[in-house]
Amino acid sequence: MRRKYSAAILVLAAIAAPLCLLRAQAPASESRSVWDGVYTEEQAKRGEPIYHKECAACHGDMLTGGESAPPLTGGAFLANWNGLTVGDLFDRIRKTMPQTNPGHLTRQQDADILAFMLSVNKFPAGKTELYRQSEMLKEIRFEAEKPAPKK
Repeated sequence: MRRKYSAAILVLAAIAAPLCLLRAQAPASESRSVWDGVYTEEQAKRGEPIYHKECAACHGDMLTGGESAPPLTGGAFLANWNGLTVGDLFDRIRKTMPQTNPGHLTRQQDADILAFMLSVNKFPAGKTELYRQSEMLKEIRFEAEKPAPKK
């Protein structure tokens, strides 16, 4: 009887050991932030003229705000969005902007404007364009401060 249990334990250990090693070697799935290059330079360049046509009248040519609209760059802007997601910001743009005709821009135009805003705020560009789907953008954290490198 003891041999049956011992043999069973050895078989389970033989199966479990490699699985444990694989799990230990697999990187933990980490969420992304605006510091991970979530847009491309090309996308930000596409967003700039759209921003100037659709947004600058209220938010200013340099995104510093105006009489009727808050800044889209700088400390107050970063503090306002810190801890939220890029999807939250995308939805705000998509559903409420521009004030004169909310929601008339395409999702691609909204994403391009958002890429331009991230660029102006000195978040790094990457190799993949910013998504156009809110659900996917909600997986990207908006962090005002660059996180410390992981060890």
